[in-house]
Amino acid sequence: MLRPRHGLPGAIVALGLLTAGCATAKVQTQAAPATAPVIEAPAPAAAAPQPQPDPVSDLIAASNHHFETGQRELQVGHLDQARTEFNRALEVLLESPFGARSEPRIREHFDRLVEKISAYEVTALAQGDGFAEKKYEPASIDDLLAISTFDKPVPTQETKEAVAEDLQSTTHDIDIPMNAKVLSYVQLFTGRLKGYLEEGLSRGARFLPMIQNVFRAEGLPLDLAYVPLVESAFKPNALSRAKAKGMWQFMRGTALENGLKHDWYIDERAAPEKATRAAAKYLKTLNRMFDGDWHLALASYNGGPGRVQRAIRRSGREDFWKLSATTKFLPRETREYVPLILAAIIVARNPAQYGMNVVPHEIPAFEHVPVPGAVDLRRVAEWTGTSVDVIQSLNPELRRWTTPIRAKDYELKVPQGTADIVRTRLDESDPTQLAPLRWHSVKNGETLATIARKLKVSRADLAEANYLTIKSRVKPGQQLIIPRAPELLLAKTADVPAPPVETRKADTVVAASNVTPRAEKSDEAKLYYRVRRGDTLFGIAKLYKTTVASLKSWNKIRGNAIVPGQRLLIVSSRGARTNE
Repeated sequence: MLRPRHGLPGAIVALGLLTAGCATAKVQTQAAPATAPVIEAPAPAAAAPQPQPDPVSDLIAASNHHFETGQRELQVGHLDQARTEFNRALEVLLESPFGARSEPRIREHFDRLVEKISAYEVTALAQGDGFAEKKYEPASIDDLLAISTFDKPVPTQETKEAVAEDLQSTTHDIDIPMNAKVLSYVQLFTGRLKGYLEEGLSRGARFLPMIQNVFRAEGLPLDLAYVPLVESAFKPNALSRAKAKGMWQFMRGTALENGLKHDWYIDERAAPEKATRAAAKYLKTLNRMFDGDWHLALASYNGGPGRVQRAIRRSGREDFWKLSATTKFLPRETREYVPLILAAIIVARNPAQYGMNVVPHEIPAFEHVPVPGAVDLRRVAEWTGTSVDVIQSLNPELRRWTTPIRAKDYELKVPQGTADIVRTRLDESDPTQLAPLRWHSVKNGETLATIARKLKVSRADLAEANYLTIKSRVKPGQQLIIPRAPELLLAKTADVPAPPVETRKADTVVAASNVTPRAEKSDEAKLYYRVRRGDTLFGIAKLYKTTVASLKSWNKIRGNAIVPGQRLLIVSSRGARTNE
């Protein structure tokens, strides 16, 4: 209900009349002045000083927001989202006008953030979820070979005529029959999968000159340069469901047989030029095995030479098309693979004739820098003023966030014009600070198995990270890299210096900083942890191997909110947390 608005104006009128009456009385007792007095307006009160904005604090807060979001995503198992948020936490610093190293507070925040993120990554790797390994893209071969016979279109008369004219005018160095299977895939590539082929050819324009040069030098048909169009759409980081990897989709065993290296740090299946040379070697071997028949060689590239040889022996047929005319001898994927490759070659050789809009992707310019030992790629991204994604795309063979620890003068690719900067930073840096690694000194009686159990890491990862086999023996005093970050790193804050450790002997209470205290000999020890910016109850509980409910109970906390500077009581069981 609306009320009348006359009360306030009435009061104002009454006040005015009262003031006027007083003025009249005053005039009657005093003489009027000769001139009207000049009334000066009172000086406005000085405004209270406003706090000046602190862009550095705002920047650190934005970075912390992304990091905390990444922590929450990781907690619920959303690994991709966690990785994205962790990367963004660093990128907002790298993209800022201050830079990640020029301002002391940002520099300290950046360094500690790198350590904390590395801790999460390597710890997750030890738990077997693969978080520490970089993200791979699905291989296109899985989806292409999953297309059923019923999903393939019937070739139109227009397609048949276009292919017939193309095969007459284009010289191919592989025999390409114009049969129903090949034509059906041409129809698919120029119809429903046109966008896929256009994108693959646009990406492949960067690699095709290199592939053709390698194949030309090896005396291989140049038509085979388009095999990666089907296998991976020319993606160096493609990974199939069968764990084949790279543009050429090598299985690990086949890659090793053809000279590609694979260890905990690198996988050369993802290195375009090295994998291409290995593919040339393998294709030549297959071609010799099948007496120059490229159709059988391609079938064995997909299904394995042993399987194709057994199919030939069982059927008595040495022609791929006769061999694949029935379901008895070869699996469906291998029967479909050869016509799929041949159709891709037809369209890729003359894309304009089939209405393809190919826009070559930009070729990034880069330089090589020899890197001694392990260097965190995020450091390199910081020095070069770019993102981790760019550094990884230039070095797709790197599996982790670090260069190999024992590779002397590893040739790291960096953006054009940044090599000198990276060399200078490497010379100025303490080698022990270039990558967050944790070491273990082998004690008497220890083995890889006992160390792995003690430190709760995978025995295979422990061996591979140290260039050992799982059966290797270790010696007392030998230094081993632990493929897991120390839990201490998880407690470090982004921008608050660690307070000193205080010990109160009377009641064995310890004020905890970023250093986790040794458990007392009694069955129970009381610790105090001082909360810092970015801390959460979940993070503190995880650090001290307890629960959020216990923290709340010990400290009489009702909600989940904690504030920097707050002291939290932690009741630690004997032996639960020790420093070695």
